[in-house]
Amino acid sequence: MSRRMHTPMMLVLAAGAAACRPAAAKDGAAAEATPVLLGVESLFVAESQTIQTGPSVSGALTAERAATVRAEIGGTIVQVLVDAGQPVRQGQVLGRITDDAVADGALGARSGMRTANEAVVVAKRNAERAEKLAQAGAVADRELEQARWTVMNAEAALADASTRLANAEKQLAYTVLRAPFAGVVSERQVNAGDNVSPGNPLFSVVDPSSLRLEAQVPVSALAALKVGTAVPFNVDGVPDRSFEGRITRINPAVDPATGQVRITVGLPNRSGRLVAGLFAQGRVAVESRQATVVPAAAIDRRGIRPTVTKLERGVVTRIEVAIGLEDPDTDRVEIISGIAVGDTVITGAARGLQPGTKVRQSAGAERAKSTAN
Repeated sequence: MSRRMHTPMMLVLAAGAAACRPAAAKDGAAAEATPVLLGVESLFVAESQTIQTGPSVSGALTAERAATVRAEIGGTIVQVLVDAGQPVRQGQVLGRITDDAVADGALGARSGMRTANEAVVVAKRNAERAEKLAQAGAVADRELEQARWTVMNAEAALADASTRLANAEKQLAYTVLRAPFAGVVSERQVNAGDNVSPGNPLFSVVDPSSLRLEAQVPVSALAALKVGTAVPFNVDGVPDRSFEGRITRINPAVDPATGQVRITVGLPNRSGRLVAGLFAQGRVAVESRQATVVPAAAIDRRGIRPTVTKLERGVVTRIEVAIGLEDPDTDRVEIISGIAVGDTVITGAARGLQPGTKVRQSAGAERAKSTAN
């Protein structure tokens, strides 16, 4: 009796379970068919761009040639002929200093030079006359020697007068302030009427046609650096274009304070758009080429070979790739094989989607892809 009572009940349960199975399977299939929605932040279209490797450099631009014109003598500034920002030629007069003592000294030195020169002429004439008289036996040898001695003294006095005149003219030249080279007056520190002493800075002149950037690079990068290596860079204040300089000097000694090596990058500035003091950021182009690139966040390196998660016709696939150069500044990685320009890859945490998963792109992602294409 117990066996007969349980048999109908088991049939009912089995029928109920059979009736439930199609509904559950139907719900699972519907769940599997529901695409995963991804936003623009999780998708990237592989593109072709220049990728570079090399140490980054940054710092303030300075003029390759800069000079401060200082007072060589004390006196009063009687004339100022230039102002800050004015271009000047080499040797152009910037201003003048007056000093009566220097002017009087130069005048006296010129007079002394004339006197000494005349004394030499007279002494030589007397010596020639004494020579002729000595040959005729009209004068003693002692008088001839005296005449010759007088010539020697006169020539020595002339040499001394010449030295005095040269020094006086040099001092007089210090009263005229001239540009040491062609450039631009970056600063004017004096006005007419100011009293100055030797060593006081008066004008600053820079040559803006050639600037330089001094920076430090890691010792590990030293083997790849050489004079002439290109350095592309950007400058604050000039956002609409990039510039390129070249390494002109590599310091042969490591800076003990930083453990790095100082390099100097020469930056041509023929257009005059750059000025000293601007902050520049760039990179020593140790290696550079045009390549297919994706973000570093798209690369999965946990396996034996790196992979990327690719979106193909709305379905996730996993692709092994070969990678090349990596640029940490732009966060881009070169793809040598496995991905082509125009392929869509998934980045970030979303790249963990299983192969075969269907994906639907958000409207923003669709627009971004259209723009990239």
